Amino acid sequence: MKISLIENGLNIVESLKVLEEDLGVTFSQSGVPLTITKSKNKETTIRYENGKGSIEYGETYHVYRAVGLFVQHLTEKEEGFFIQESPLFDTVGPMFDLSRNVVMRVDEFKRMIRKLALMGFNSAMLYMEDTFEIKAYPYFGYLRGRYTEQELKELDDYAYQFGIELIPCIQTLAHLDEFLKWEEAAHLKDTRGVLLTGEDVTYDFLEKLITAATKPFRSQRIHIGMDEAEDLGRGHYLNQHGYTSRLEIMTEHLEKVTAITKALDLDVMMWSDMFIKLASESGDNQYDLSTEISEDFKENIPKEVDLVYWDYYHVEKEHYQTLIQKHKQLGRTPVVAGGIWVWNTFATKYDFSLKASEALLQASKEEGVKDVFVTLWGDDGFENNFYSAMLGLQLFAEHHYNQVVSQEDWYKRTKFCTGISAEKYLLLAELDLVPGVEEGGIDQTNPSKFLLWQDVLLGVFDKHLEGLDLSTHYEELEEKIKQHRSSDEALDFIWDVPEKVSAVLAKKAMLGVRLKKAYDEKDLSVLKTIANQVIPELIEKVSTLKASHKKQWYTLNKPFGWEVMDIRYGGVVARLETAIERVNDYLTGTLPFIDELEQERLPFNANLDKQTGIGWSTYYYRMASPNVFFHVLQIY
Repeated sequence: MKISLIENGLNIVESLKVLEEDLGVTFSQSGVPLTITKSKNKETTIRYENGKGSIEYGETYHVYRAVGLFVQHLTEKEEGFFIQESPLFDTVGPMFDLSRNVVMRVDEFKRMIRKLALMGFNSAMLYMEDTFEIKAYPYFGYLRGRYTEQELKELDDYAYQFGIELIPCIQTLAHLDEFLKWEEAAHLKDTRGVLLTGEDVTYDFLEKLITAATKPFRSQRIHIGMDEAEDLGRGHYLNQHGYTSRLEIMTEHLEKVTAITKALDLDVMMWSDMFIKLASESGDNQYDLSTEISEDFKENIPKEVDLVYWDYYHVEKEHYQTLIQKHKQLGRTPVVAGGIWVWNTFATKYDFSLKASEALLQASKEEGVKDVFVTLWGDDGFENNFYSAMLGLQLFAEHHYNQVVSQEDWYKRTKFCTGISAEKYLLLAELDLVPGVEEGGIDQTNPSKFLLWQDVLLGVFDKHLEGLDLSTHYEELEEKIKQHRSSDEALDFIWDVPEKVSAVLAKKAMLGVRLKKAYDEKDLSVLKTIANQVIPELIEKVSTLKASHKKQWYTLNKPFGWEVMDIRYGGVVARLETAIERVNDYLTGTLPFIDELEQERLPFNANLDKQTGIGWSTYYYRMASPNVFFHVLQIY
């Protein structure tokens, strides 16, 4: 399709041409005439009649979504159409976790930015704990794929042309484990991941950190983190100063940090959980609905700091409304951050995320929230990828322009903006929606991860699987994914890993249960088949999966962090090879018994019978073994 752009000195033609491939059009002198003008208000109107199109847009970022809508509806062969949109939030955008081994390549981040422009976002946060450079601290982000100042500036320039504000989201208190582990940083450490507050050297470091984090960006906004500092003041600080309340330490620290941000003329956001937690009766209940905010407590939070309420655990609109109202008692309407669950799994938990997001977004509108973000965390190494969240991101974008979102329109927009159907995205959830998981369940469950990484001889999750047929589920899912694959779709490659995970789990999911049963029943024939046929075939499939995953990783991300996946896959293969040896030694009489298979199987999670899922673990090393992977004092 060719489109002839007519714009009066708006300087948007070049940035629109960058989107030609994404839009599936060519902007040229000939083609469908499309006149683009700047509106005097925030409203955007899109018209097509008598073979001519026109767009009037409010803010710069509106025009890219508007052109996308124009092309989309024109492609649907509508004779004429009229679309009118007004933004419902001041800020809306995703937050990319670039600190849990995945650091997106600059070229791939640019592709993501183009997708965000078509969707209609006006911001994106870059969550960088230590993945940017501070020249005075060479160990900060060392060997972690950190962005250079020039790379971040390049990304900011690229986003700016589409009216997208890139905002650094950093940590100035906790979650700094990966820097504080180095001997160079020992003088800055309170506990394993928390900075030593109250010390001049700490604030000298933070001044350099905040300066380095903000210098590459046009935005004057910064997110300073400060969440989940549970052990604040309980390490070296306690030794030096004795017991001090966390609220007192937190308040004094925030004052010193905001003194730095004021000097740099920055607008500050921070996560709100620590303050809401410290306001609760116990001091430990995060976002407790019964928490009462006193007038005195309000004084602990500087008025110039915007609190960010993060929550993606509930599907009731009323829950979010109550917590937003709690935040309002602190004297301001909070920024709200939801999430699409891409973390701690190979799946993307659309079954829960979409319900939780719908509830949160409706509550935000009704409570007058002006700034909304959608977090894409990457906990525990991040086996998943950001593109798998696009259906969820599109939902947030549609809520920005619609009081009520039509599922049909949302799905069509997703297909247009990403090239992938909603139905194909929803297949990803089935990696974790296995037999035994209750429909509509709200408990966290990640079988796609723990079934892959757990050891077949030890079977730490095998008790959870008794009586289930997961092999058939994964066989069928592998075929469903294959049927939805299309080499014509630019993002189709991200389904290669889920397809091959399904192929592996079709053989591995129930293998430990089968192995234990055959051993207990002294079924030597089955044991021989498992050791000499099933496991060798499984090793080949694991190797194929690893190759696919590596290709995806190197396509999307910097290489740093992949070594963790190499180790994980290598561990799976090594333990499968050991299983072959152990079983064959038993079959030949070299071993009188297999000690690992003599052990009774117990549930990994307590109260499993009360769960709607079939188990959950946050950490790979707990899935792989109940034994010691590493020993570290939690405080020091």
